[in-house]
Amino acid sequence: MKLLVLCHNHPGLQPGGTEVLARNLFRELRDRHGVEGAFLAAVTGSHRERRPGTMLQGIGEAADEMLVWLGHFDRFFLAQPDTYGLASLLPLVAELAPDVIHLHHPLLWGVEGIDLLRRAAPQARMIFTAHDFFPICPQEGQLLTTDGRLCNGPSLDACQTCFPGRAGADFVMRGLQMRDVFRDFDRILTPSAFARERYVAAGWPAGQIEVIPNGLLPAPPAPHRPAPDGRRDRIGFFGHLNRFKGGLVLLGASRLLQAAGVAHRLTLHGGAAYQSESFMETLKADLAATPAAQWGGPYQAGQLPGLMAQVDWVVVPSIWWENAPLVIQEAFLHRRPVICGEIGGMAEMVRDGVDGLHAPVNDAAGLARILKYAVETDGLWERLVARIEPPPTIAEVAKRHLSLYQSVLEAVPA
Repeated sequence: MKLLVLCHNHPGLQPGGTEVLARNLFRELRDRHGVEGAFLAAVTGSHRERRPGTMLQGIGEAADEMLVWLGHFDRFFLAQPDTYGLASLLPLVAELAPDVIHLHHPLLWGVEGIDLLRRAAPQARMIFTAHDFFPICPQEGQLLTTDGRLCNGPSLDACQTCFPGRAGADFVMRGLQMRDVFRDFDRILTPSAFARERYVAAGWPAGQIEVIPNGLLPAPPAPHRPAPDGRRDRIGFFGHLNRFKGGLVLLGASRLLQAAGVAHRLTLHGGAAYQSESFMETLKADLAATPAAQWGGPYQAGQLPGLMAQVDWVVVPSIWWENAPLVIQEAFLHRRPVICGEIGGMAEMVRDGVDGLHAPVNDAAGLARILKYAVETDGLWERLVARIEPPPTIAEVAKRHLSLYQSVLEAVPA
C-alpha cells in the first residue's frame, strides 16, 4: 500500500497534537506494516523561511518527510490561491501514485489543494481526520465566539455576530463549499464521539464519519513524586499557551488559591509561538502577579516524563470544547489524574470522580474550587490514580487505520 499523508505544519517545527499524531501514525504504518509513502507538512514563512528554487524543503534526515511552502492562505474560506505552487507537487504525487491520501488538516492546503490531489491521483481513496472544527467554524475552528462564549454550531445569525463585516452570502457559500468538498472523501474520522456529533449536527452525513481515538508512542510511566506528608499539591499545565488553552484562567485560579491560603505550586509547560503582543503582555503580567506559578517554557517530547514526575495533577483548562487533546492521554500514560473542563471532548475522555475531575469552563473561581478540593481531600489522588486506564497506543490506532484503508480500497465504487 502507498500512502500520502498531509498535515499543516511539522512536529519538528511546532509539536502540536495534530502534527505529532499524524507523523507518529505515518511512521508506525511505515515501520510496522510496510506502508510506503510520504508525509507532507504545509508551512509558511512564520514556520521557516522559504528557500530558493522549490516549494519543497527537506526536514531532518527522513527522506519521506517534506515541507511544502504554501503562503497566501485565506483562513475564512480555507482557500489556497497559490495554485502555481500547488502544481509543483504534481510530479511528486504522480511518482508516488498513492493508494490512499490522508489529510489531517485543511489549513494551508485549502480546497484547491484537495482538488489538485484528486486530479493528480484519481485512483486514490481520500480520508480526512477532523482534529478540530475548521470546516464548520470560520472562527479559527474553535466553535467559540469572539467574546469567549461557547457555540453549539454554525448558523447564519450567530456567525455574523462573530464577523459583522461579512456578508451573509459568505457564510452560506462557505458552508456549501465545505460540505461539497468533503462529501467526496471516502471516510471522515474524528478522535471523539463529541466531534462526530458536532459535524453531524452541522449537516454532514453521519454514515461517512467514524470515530478512531488518538494514540501514543509507548513509554514507561514517570514515577510519582515522593510526598511524605501525603499532600498532593503540585499542579502542571502542558501545551501551547494561547487564549483558547486557558492558561490565563489557570493563573487566575492559582491567585485565588493563594489568597485563600491553599499551599500549592503551579508550573506551565509549553511555548507561546505566534501569539499577539497583547496576549503576551497579559501572560507576563499574570505570571508576575501569581507567586505560586512559574513558566517552564517550551519542551521536547523526550523531556515530558521528567516534567510529569514533578507534578501530581495535570490541568487542562481550555475555554473551548476541545476534541481529543493528546495531553490528557499523556497524563494518563504517566498515571496523573486530570482536571479539565466539563464539556466536549475533554469531558468525554476524563471520567469525573473516577480518573479525574471536571471543572467549570472559563471560570477561575470555579476552577480554584475544584483545585482546592483536589489538593485538600485526603486519599482522593490515590483513588483517582488507581482507576486510570492506559490510553490507546499508536500501534493499536495504526492497526485500525490500516484496516480502514483496506476496507475503502476494497469497497466497490457507487
